[in-house]
Amino acid sequence: MTIDTATTTELEAAVFRRLVAHLRAREDVQNIDLMTMAGFCRNCLSNWLKDEADARGLELSKDESREHVYGMPYEDWKRRQPEATPEQQAAFAKVQAEPH
Repeated sequence: MTIDTATTTELEAAVFRRLVAHLRAREDVQNIDLMTMAGFCRNCLSNWLKDEADARGLELSKDESREHVYGMPYEDWKRRQPEATPEQQAAFAKVQAEPH
């Protein structure tokens, strides 16, 4: 089956929206855990969104891109999150030290 470019773009956009909705619903999963396990987090997604807007000459601030991904102002989200545990920090440091 061949899918045309416009439909592919629509499908990819729908998947992005679904991923963002899933991450918004899973506030129990901290960014440090995402970074350790998957190599990206909500901040990465918001940065990629901003990068794509910038590449197209669209004005989107870092705060706006984060709010789009988090579903709330970033500072509000940060206040709702617990501090990373020493175990989370150690796991993150180990992954960061590994060659990519």
